[in-house]
Amino acid sequence: MSKSLLVTGGAGFIGANFVHYWLKSNPADKVVVLDALTYAGNIENLEPVKDNNQFVFAHGDICDSDLVERLLVEYNIDTIVHFAAESHVDRSISGPDAFIQTNIIGTYSLLKVAKKVWLDSAQPLLSHRFHHVSTDEVYGTLGPNDPAFTEDTAYAPNSPYSASKAASDHLVRAYHHTYGLQVTTSNCSNNYGPYHFPEKLIPLIIANILNDKPLPVYGDGMQIRDWLYVEDHARGIELVINDGNVGENYNIGGHNEWANIDIVKLICEKMDLAFANDSSLSEKFPNASCAKAANSASLITYVTDRPGHDRRYAIDATKTTRELNYKPAESFESGITKTLDWYLNNESWWKPLLTK
Repeated sequence: MSKSLLVTGGAGFIGANFVHYWLKSNPADKVVVLDALTYAGNIENLEPVKDNNQFVFAHGDICDSDLVERLLVEYNIDTIVHFAAESHVDRSISGPDAFIQTNIIGTYSLLKVAKKVWLDSAQPLLSHRFHHVSTDEVYGTLGPNDPAFTEDTAYAPNSPYSASKAASDHLVRAYHHTYGLQVTTSNCSNNYGPYHFPEKLIPLIIANILNDKPLPVYGDGMQIRDWLYVEDHARGIELVINDGNVGENYNIGGHNEWANIDIVKLICEKMDLAFANDSSLSEKFPNASCAKAANSASLITYVTDRPGHDRRYAIDATKTTRELNYKPAESFESGITKTLDWYLNNESWWKPLLTK
């Protein structure tokens, strides 16, 4: 049977990629995107689907209960996929208020409306799903030899961002156990791919190479993350929504642990090689370090580490693989190649964002 989805934060990086993926994989489903279009939300991320008759965009805030209720009723929404969140750790350190408002209050507001429409109405919606998209950062940090995070790992968030996401995870769980709301939660590792806002590590490094600017690396650069290609994440969420057990959490990881400095060096190598093999790139990006016959790695600049910077995250996705037959399709090498190609071919998308 076809579904009718409300995707919050669907104009953001992961949300937009999910919308593209879902409409391609489930063409009979209706997808309604609700996004406030804050600094990281970009309506241009949804340009490829704007003419799809199954797609609807609503500009608004997840804290606007009246708007959310109207959308749930008007479009007969049976599935909420909740991406909307403030997500940049540095910003949460310098200005945590927005993270508390969006990630905690916003999630609570959505849950409250979903309960009202789906459970408390004269005709409760017997089959529904509130899927909450969370992060591996709620689990805290790992030592070099510690086992990866599982769904049973105790929460130990270390930044205002991860603390706000942990709180939202607990609210979603509580609405299931207290009221019977049919929920699932997924905790993912670091995403990368097309439409990634250029303040994040991978697109920032790409953009800075193309503009011959320093490549900032926190501390010694040995912070380790598990990296997940964004379309693999979307496919994992689809599996959880369709086949995941109600009330449970599922880890979605990429099986790709990389130190930040090694990622930066890999991007430098691939960019230098791309320019060496394609002379048209030097004409297109005359300011790029590799267009000037320079080694891009010479731009690497070590900067003061972020306060409370977690040393290592790693996701154990064994449960998701075992129960849902999940496996990432992309290795980091293949995924980063696709990502570089996308940024080299979509300067008109990312260049204006550098000034935001």
